[in-house]
Amino acid sequence: MDYRQEIKAELEKILGFEIEQIESPKKAGLADFAYPCFKLSRTMKKAPNLIADELKDKINLPFIERTESVNGYLNFFINKQQRVKDVLEAMKEDYGSSNEGSGKRVIIDYSSINIAKPFHIGHLSTTAIGHSLYRIYKTLGYDCYSINYLGDYGTQFGKMIVAFKKWGDKAVIDREGIREMYRLYVKYHEEAEKDPGLDEQARTWFLKIEDKDEEALSIFEWMKQRTLKDVERIYNDLDITFDSYNGESFYNDKMQPVIDELKEKKLLTESEGAYVVDLEPYNMPPCLILKKDGATLYATRDLASATYRAKEIGFDKNLYVVAYQQSLHFKQVFKVLELMGYEWSKNCVHVEFGMTSMEEGTMSTRKGKAIFLEDVMNKAVEKTLATINEKNPTLENKEAVAKDVGIGAVVYSAVAQSRINDIVFSYDKVLSFEGETGPYIQYTHARCCSVLKKQNSDIKDIDYSLLTGDEEMEIIKLLENYPAVIKNAAKDYQPCYISRFLISLCSAFNKFYFDNRIISDDPSLTSARILLTKKVRDTIRSGLYLIGLKAPEAM
Repeated sequence: MDYRQEIKAELEKILGFEIEQIESPKKAGLADFAYPCFKLSRTMKKAPNLIADELKDKINLPFIERTESVNGYLNFFINKQQRVKDVLEAMKEDYGSSNEGSGKRVIIDYSSINIAKPFHIGHLSTTAIGHSLYRIYKTLGYDCYSINYLGDYGTQFGKMIVAFKKWGDKAVIDREGIREMYRLYVKYHEEAEKDPGLDEQARTWFLKIEDKDEEALSIFEWMKQRTLKDVERIYNDLDITFDSYNGESFYNDKMQPVIDELKEKKLLTESEGAYVVDLEPYNMPPCLILKKDGATLYATRDLASATYRAKEIGFDKNLYVVAYQQSLHFKQVFKVLELMGYEWSKNCVHVEFGMTSMEEGTMSTRKGKAIFLEDVMNKAVEKTLATINEKNPTLENKEAVAKDVGIGAVVYSAVAQSRINDIVFSYDKVLSFEGETGPYIQYTHARCCSVLKKQNSDIKDIDYSLLTGDEEMEIIKLLENYPAVIKNAAKDYQPCYISRFLISLCSAFNKFYFDNRIISDDPSLTSARILLTKKVRDTIRSGLYLIGLKAPEAM
């Protein structure tokens, strides 16, 4: 039951007009819900405390144990036993899911790795946040469509061909994959500082790719497929698949119609030989569409990709999970789409996030200072396995558990806080089994599983009055709020809402676990506490899934 909505409806029936949302007091113990009558004072021409006094005796809801008038607030106290019963009985297998997104499609553009470059730690946030949003929207009934918008276009590929022809070996690249291509990429930039003529060769080879030269296209396509083979291994470990890998090059033949449309709608202006869309009236610099030499830019391709997605895929939301450095770029692109007359432009959203770095410092792919995400994940798994060997050496399937926990710790670091915050990744912090980390949540799930394994009999005839203590009610209130947490995470594009919820739930359960015997000599009490443990386990498992983590049953 949605107590908040029921109370709101009852008050509106008594008052005869709509009111604002019912509040949850911030201080524990004040009340379960409250309505500030100050907002009614002007309408009813009475002091707030008098209004609260009048209303408290008119409330007639079976789940309300009592109402109080306190300093202009109307406080509501829910019958604890009724609340426990309502919450636990509502928690079916799909608890937290809904059909609010039925018939609606969400496109989520995330990860967006670069061909022939490392899948590095900087790609962690877009990959983890995008994947989590995909699962969250899916749980809410949306038709989700995931796109990995590959960075597979530009002069860099001319550079790669030059590097390959000068210093590369096909057999080595076939064996080593991205790492060898990256070595060549770094070597190119080292050599180009000594020989600027290399850049002209690179531009020539890129033009050959654009002109569909057979040799250039063959090398480019081979490097692309070899890159995808490597990154597929990482996506498999992260349990991620994509509906589309259409990257920048896919829109080569789709940009000219957009350029023509901008001309037809008199939006394109010449500026010092280049062509732009003037956005000065909207307090933005001009959006560059064509360079002086006629070359297209990121904005040109993003305009082409947005129009293609609207026409060929269709969407109610089109999310771009891209770092905050691109904030101006997307504001410009969305404004140009709006000026082109596309109503759906308002449904395009830049889901921005902060940067990820290691404690060792910042990265530079050109200078060879990139930290491969796969190396980070492997190191996290190794450290986790070492911890298991130290603390629980007889654990079954410990290699698989170490993988779930180690990779989960890395993923959790990207969804643990507000996405706009920068992240400094630390192995010691993210692999801790205490505090606000992924392993702590997974360990609590395993603890629940361990309790339930010891007491696996059928749960019948529950006495809900046995779950009305302060510690149990804290858990019940959290469980009750889980569906709202998922909805708000989708609304604000913030997986961290679920991460924070899980930390709160685990903290509340662990306090309950340490202060109470779950399995006791009292069958009724045992049954009630086992049921509560089961619901906590199921909710932790569900929440872990939504943020992209596995839920080991033993650790």
